[in-house]
Amino acid sequence: MEILPKKMKKNRERFCNREREFVYKFKVGNQCLELRVPLRFPVQENASHLHGRLMLLHNLPCFIEKDLKEALSQFIQEESLRDYDRDAEASLEAVKAGEVDLHQLASTWAKAYAETTLEHARPEEPSWDEDFADVYHGLIHSPASETLLNLEHNYFVSISELIGERDVELKKLRERQGIEMEKVMQELGKSLTDQDVNSLAAQHFESQQVSEDLENKWSNELKQSTAIQKQEYQEWVIKLHQDLKNPNNSSLSEEIKVQPSQFRESVEANGRIYEEQRKLEESFTIHLGAQLKTMHNLRLLRADMLDFCKHKRNHRSGVKLHRLQTALSLYSTSLCGLVLLVDNRINSYSGIKRDFATVCQECTDFHFPRIEEQLEVVQQVVLYARTQRRSKLKESHDSGNRNGGSDDKTKNSDRNYLNILPGEFYITRHSNLSEIHVAFHLCVDDNVKSGNITARDPAIMGLRNILKVCCTHDITTISIPLLLVHDMSEEMTIPWCLRRAELVFKCVKGFMMEMASWDGGVSRTVQFLVPQSISEEMFYQLSNMLPQIFRVSSTLTLTSKH
Repeated sequence: MEILPKKMKKNRERFCNREREFVYKFKVGNQCLELRVPLRFPVQENASHLHGRLMLLHNLPCFIEKDLKEALSQFIQEESLRDYDRDAEASLEAVKAGEVDLHQLASTWAKAYAETTLEHARPEEPSWDEDFADVYHGLIHSPASETLLNLEHNYFVSISELIGERDVELKKLRERQGIEMEKVMQELGKSLTDQDVNSLAAQHFESQQVSEDLENKWSNELKQSTAIQKQEYQEWVIKLHQDLKNPNNSSLSEEIKVQPSQFRESVEANGRIYEEQRKLEESFTIHLGAQLKTMHNLRLLRADMLDFCKHKRNHRSGVKLHRLQTALSLYSTSLCGLVLLVDNRINSYSGIKRDFATVCQECTDFHFPRIEEQLEVVQQVVLYARTQRRSKLKESHDSGNRNGGSDDKTKNSDRNYLNILPGEFYITRHSNLSEIHVAFHLCVDDNVKSGNITARDPAIMGLRNILKVCCTHDITTISIPLLLVHDMSEEMTIPWCLRRAELVFKCVKGFMMEMASWDGGVSRTVQFLVPQSISEEMFYQLSNMLPQIFRVSSTLTLTSKH
């Protein structure tokens, strides 16, 4: 805050910007020595750094180090205070001499005080996302909850029908292209020349372009439809919240009245049927902990991981109950998550990533960004992290070369620099899935299919880090693929399954015991999932193994004889 006229500013600069000599006297044996150092005020350098430079530059004895540091700090502090006092005196003299406008001085002080004091700070702008979250949380815990769920279900049916139309049109196009190509291959070498084949190949390339254009057209239409649904839904929720505040609103009862006949309930849509396969399930209650034991719920299920994500077209009471529970806990301290095993590329183009993205697209997410937008953010974060890591590896590589080191590690990091590594994971948030709020996408490689992984394998350590995130972010239910695979293959024999299950059970048990130090001991539900193709016999073998590993000390009853 500048309140001095030009003349007084020049005086202040004359006082401050000048050298002052720091004098330090000390004895070495019978000799009296003196250190003189010119310092320019105000001193810009840290006193500790200046002290270290003086010790090194003048080769001073170590026994004066502490005393010299105290003397130097005291000298800088006293001289700086003198400068501040001179500056204050000059300012007061300027005010007394009438060289400063008192009104301007008062307004300057008031502005500075208001800007640096919290109670006078301007309130933060309200966030639309936070406001909508608060409003939704209130409505979902009110009699309007069923109306909200039915509206979401209607939107889901609408998007599902649109996806069904897209699939039918794309399927017809691909079938037509396949028939045309098959005819070409049959005539190859008979009546067609090489020129004819090249011409047909060009036509086939054009048809592929048509297919891509058709997919882009449907993708844009789905994106636009979900954006419209999201805006309509959020505006309707806000309006309903405002109407609930007005007790005199006569139309309110009709607005939240549920009429099942108005909502489309269908098991089948465009030839796509969601059938609930028979699930095998075993539940256990355990207590873990050294001194203070915590109760946890364990479940072993034979089910598809995506069954916890898919909405059911049949809006039965049981299905609606699952969806209601997920909605009630959306903004709570009891979130649900699952672990998806993915490759090292961050996209939604293949394998379970594609299936998961398809499920996410079937229902509009009214609270969080679309899955594609979230993956774009993850890619940017990974790109930044890899850039930082690569620069550090390059620095260590340069120093290693100077010392005769190898550069294999640097070459590997450069080659895989845009992908995530095994054991790393990224997180996506969802409000439009059936029973989960958070998805952990854990990167694994082909090594998980081998039978010789250990507790230090990246996939196992990734599970540990995921459980740690669950503790720090209120995720109390987590679903884990027990065998670290989503599908069975030939090499996964019964001994392989038993060894893998034992390893994962023991490691997760150890991680859960660590949780007590991470969150103080919170009761959690851990669901171990095995693929649908596993046999019932194998399932019950795993079921018998679980209580043996997570065994609880039994109580001992003592009786005394008189």
